[in-house]
Amino acid sequence: MGTDFHDKKPIFQQIKEQIEDQIMDGRLKEEEQAPSTTQLVSFYKVNHLTVAKGVNELVEEEILYKKRGVGMFVTSGAKDKLIKKRRKAFGEDYVEELIKEAKKLRMSEEDLVRMLRERMRK
Repeated sequence: MGTDFHDKKPIFQQIKEQIEDQIMDGRLKEEEQAPSTTQLVSFYKVNHLTVAKGVNELVEEEILYKKRGVGMFVTSGAKDKLIKKRRKAFGEDYVEELIKEAKKLRMSEEDLVRMLRERMRK
């Protein structure tokens, strides 16, 4: 039941983001035990080092923490950290590009806001 990886991002990054998504949508709750590296290797059908790299980045970012001999757990406050991080990335990765393209198309700020409002209501 592994996942096919077709994204251009490295697999460890995709695994990391999938764990983040599970925290964001509540499938993994703060202070709850996260899947082990072994479980992730089995599920995703990838190399142990690939999974470890993604998990270790989450530990470095203080999204997950290790309890020696017990496993990995979601840090208290992890969801808020992820929201802040992703909002910043959203602005840099999407909004800036959106604004550049809107300017090329000679769209006014009002045009862009109207378009966003219409799409958000759908």
